[in-house]
Amino acid sequence: MSTRPEQSPRRSRWWVGAALLVALVWVLGAGPLGAFLGKLGEVQTNDPAAFLPAGAESTEADRLAEDFDRSETVPAIVVISGEDDLDDADLADATALAERIGEEPWVSGRVIGPVPGTEDASVAQLVVLIDNTHDTRDTVDELRALIADEPVDGLTVQVTGPAGYAADLVAAFGGIDSTLLLVAVAAVLVILIAVYRSPLLPILVIVASLLALGLSGALVYSAADIGSVTLNGQSQGILFILVVGACTDYALLLVARYREELATTERVPTAVLAALRGVTGPVLASGGTVILGLLCLLAADLNSTSSLGPVVAIGIVAAMLSAMTFLPAALALCGRAAFWPTAPNRVDREGQSIDRILEQHPFWGRLARGVAGRPRIFWLATTGLLLAAAVFAPQFTAEGTGQADVFRTEVEAVEGQHVLDRGFGPDFSAAPTTVIADADHLEEVVAAAEETPGVESAAAVTEPGPPGAEAPVLVENGRVLIEVDLAVASETTAALDKVGELRENVREVSGAEAVVGGVDATALDTRETAQRDFVVVVPLVLVVVFLVLIPLLRSLVAPLLLMAVNVLSFATALGVGTLVFDHVLKLPGADPVVPLFAFVFLVALGIDYSIFLMSRAREETLRHGHREGVLRALTVTGGVITSAGVVLAATFAALAVIPLLFLLQLAFLVAFGVLVDALLVRSVLIPALSLDVGPRLWWPGRAGRGPGTENAEATENDGQRGSPDSSR
Repeated sequence: MSTRPEQSPRRSRWWVGAALLVALVWVLGAGPLGAFLGKLGEVQTNDPAAFLPAGAESTEADRLAEDFDRSETVPAIVVISGEDDLDDADLADATALAERIGEEPWVSGRVIGPVPGTEDASVAQLVVLIDNTHDTRDTVDELRALIADEPVDGLTVQVTGPAGYAADLVAAFGGIDSTLLLVAVAAVLVILIAVYRSPLLPILVIVASLLALGLSGALVYSAADIGSVTLNGQSQGILFILVVGACTDYALLLVARYREELATTERVPTAVLAALRGVTGPVLASGGTVILGLLCLLAADLNSTSSLGPVVAIGIVAAMLSAMTFLPAALALCGRAAFWPTAPNRVDREGQSIDRILEQHPFWGRLARGVAGRPRIFWLATTGLLLAAAVFAPQFTAEGTGQADVFRTEVEAVEGQHVLDRGFGPDFSAAPTTVIADADHLEEVVAAAEETPGVESAAAVTEPGPPGAEAPVLVENGRVLIEVDLAVASETTAALDKVGELRENVREVSGAEAVVGGVDATALDTRETAQRDFVVVVPLVLVVVFLVLIPLLRSLVAPLLLMAVNVLSFATALGVGTLVFDHVLKLPGADPVVPLFAFVFLVALGIDYSIFLMSRAREETLRHGHREGVLRALTVTGGVITSAGVVLAATFAALAVIPLLFLLQLAFLVAFGVLVDALLVRSVLIPALSLDVGPRLWWPGRAGRGPGTENAEATENDGQRGSPDSSR
C-alpha cells in the first residue's frame, strides 16, 4: 500500500510564510485604513439635492431659481412662543434677538420679523436667510447656541424650517460611525459564538469583516472625494451593514467547508485549498449577483437611489476580497486550533451513505427525510403560507411623508414646526410653491394658477425696494418667478395633488414654458420618479440575476425556479411589512424608495442562500444522483446557511438604531425577508420543489444526467412513499 509522503519542513515553512504574508498585508495595509470610516462624514452630501430626482421638473425649477437668488440661501425659522399672548415687551425682546442674529456673518440680508401668529397670538416667528456658502448644520448649531446663550425671558425659542430640518437630519446620521457599527458587530459576535462554540473563530470572522469595512471606507472616501460617487448618510449606513453582513456570510460558508475538509485530511493547507475551491464559485456568484444587482440602481433617476449602487458595490468587493484572502490565510495559520475546543471529527466523506449523512445532522436530517417523503405537500403548503402574506403587498403605501414624520424621535425642528402650526395654522407654509415662466406670459400664467382649485393666491416676485412702495416685477433672463400659496397644508397628499393640477393648468399656457417647483413639487416628483425607478430597475435586476445563475448552475430550469421563489419571498416580506407598519406600529407612511431598496436587497441577498444550496446540490448530484444530491446539500448546508441568514438579518436590524423612519422600515423588510429566505424558502420550499421537479431541474445541463438519474422517475415515486434511502 502506498502512503502519502510527509510534508517536508521546507514546504511547511513555505505555506506558513505565504499565509503570514497575506495576513500581514491585510492587517498592516487595510487595518490603518479604518481611519477613513471616521472621515466619511467629510465627503457626505446630505443637502436636499442629494435626494432629488435628477431630471424632474422640480429640479429644473430649482436650477432656474438660482437666477433669482432663491437658491443661494436656506431659510431657518426661529419660533418664539409663550404661555400667554405675546405683548409689546415680548415682541421688543424678539426684535432685539433678530438684530443680534442679523450680526452673524452667515446671515444673508436682514432677519425678517418678528411676525405675530395669525391663529395664536402666543406665537411669533423670525425668518433667517442663511447663506448657503456656509455649512447648514454648523450654522444652525451656532444659531441655537446663540439663542441658548442669550435667552428671551419667559419665552421658548426654537429653530425649525428647511435649515433646521437639514441640520437635524445630518445629526440623525451622526451615530453611524460608532453606534451602528457597535450594534452590528456585537450582534454578529453573539451569533458566531453560539454557532461555533469557539473563542477564536468568531474573532477571526469579525476581524475579516472589520478589515473589509476599513478597505471599503477608504475606497468610498477616495471615490467621493474626487466626485466619482455621491455619498450620503443613508448610503453610509447601508454600506456599514452590508459589508459586515456579507463578509460574515461568506466567512461562514468558507469556515463550514473548511471544517468538512479538515475531517477528511490531516494537512491544513490541503483543507484550506479544498475549501477555497469548493466555495469560490458560490461566493463569486453570490457577490457578483449582489454587485450587479446594486449597479442596476444606476438606471434610477432619483439621485439618492442611483448613488447607492456604486457605494455599496465597492463594499461587497471589499467583503469578498477579505473573506477569500485574509480569512483563508488566518485559518491556515491557526490550523485545527481555530475550532478549539471542538475539533472536527475524522470521517470518510466519500464513503458515507446518505443515511449516515442524515444521522450526523439530527435536525436537518429529520427535515430532509420529511421533505423527501412528501415533497409536493411541503412545497404547496409553504407556497400557500407565503401567498397568504403576499396578498397584502399591493396595499403597501409608499406615497412619502412630511418632514416631521421622517424622524422617529423628537427633534427641535419637529417641535418647532408644531408650535409654528399652532401659531399660523397647519396650512401655513414658509416655502410657497413656485412657478418660473416666460416673462411675456406672466398675466396668463398667474391667471391659470389662480384658476386652479386649492390655490389661494399667485403673485410675481418684484425687485427689492422700500416697504410699501410698488416695485416692478423681477425679470431674469426673460423669466419671472411666481409664488403660489396653496389652501392646503404643505407636504400632504392633498398638497401634492394640487401641485399636479397646477402644473397641468400652467402648461396649457402656450409659449410660457412654465415649470413648477418648491417643497411639494419636489415631493410629488420624488414619488413619481420612485415609481418609475421601480418599474425600470426591478426587471433589470431580475434579468441580471437570472443571467448570473445560468452559468453557475448550468441550467435554465433551476434559475427560473429560484427567481420565482425569491420574488414570492419579497412579496411576502412586503405584505407582512404592510400589516406591521399600518396596524401594529401605525406609521404615518413610507418613503417612495422603500419598496425598490427592499426588492434589490432581498432578491440580490436572498438569492445568496439559494446559490449556496443549489451549487452544493449540483456538486452532490454529479456524484450521487439528483435526489440524493439534493438531500445531501440540504443536510450539510442547513446549519451554515441558517446561521448566515440570522447574521445578515441581525446586521440589517441594526439599522433601526438610526432614528429615521426610512431606515426602520428598510431594516424590518430586509431582516424579515432574509429570515424567510434562510429559514423557510431555502430550507423547505426549494428542496421540496427540486425533489418534485426531479432531474429536469438541471435541464439542459449535465447534472440532470448524473449517476442514478436514468431511473429518476421511479426513484421519485418511491421517495414519495418511503424513506430517503428507498430506491428501485
